[in-house]
Amino acid sequence: MVERIGRWLEKNAPKREELAQNRFMRPFAGRVLRSDLWRFTRRSVPRGVGVGLLVGIFLMIPGLQIIGAALLSVPFRANIPIAAAMTFLSNPATTPFILVASIAVGNYMGFRADIETFYTLYGRGAGVGEWLAWLGSDAAPALITGLLVIAAASAAIGYVIAMFGWRWWTGRKWRRRGKSIPS
Repeated sequence: MVERIGRWLEKNAPKREELAQNRFMRPFAGRVLRSDLWRFTRRSVPRGVGVGLLVGIFLMIPGLQIIGAALLSVPFRANIPIAAAMTFLSNPATTPFILVASIAVGNYMGFRADIETFYTLYGRGAGVGEWLAWLGSDAAPALITGLLVIAAASAAIGYVIAMFGWRWWTGRKWRRRGKSIPS
């Protein structure tokens, strides 16, 4: 399974050389295209998972998530492809759940947002104006606070899981190598 995902990413993910030629990337190319940000190491992969989850859950604007994750990967020396991939955790299927959980967390922390209004707007497919009016009420502080708490917690948990997952995966590879060496 992991090998299949790796092959798919290798085939479909943009290469550093392709990004260097992109006219939109040229202003950032010196920093973002450094080779250490594109290597898969035991430190850069968990950092990439953490950065990607933080930006992907908090930002919630498709397109800007990947750009934000790539730019935030630079100061944290995180793996850019992993950070960009982790932003896809928030997608059209998961966004309503993340928003409801964020409002609930924000309400728990003392802010007040009417969750029934959220369900009503979502259920009838409200337009952007109605959503902005709802956010302009007292829902925005609850939503933003909840998103920040959930994003930070997800990033920390994702970092720890990726760190232990990396150790398990490399240990498994070493054990396989050890068994294949003739004695």
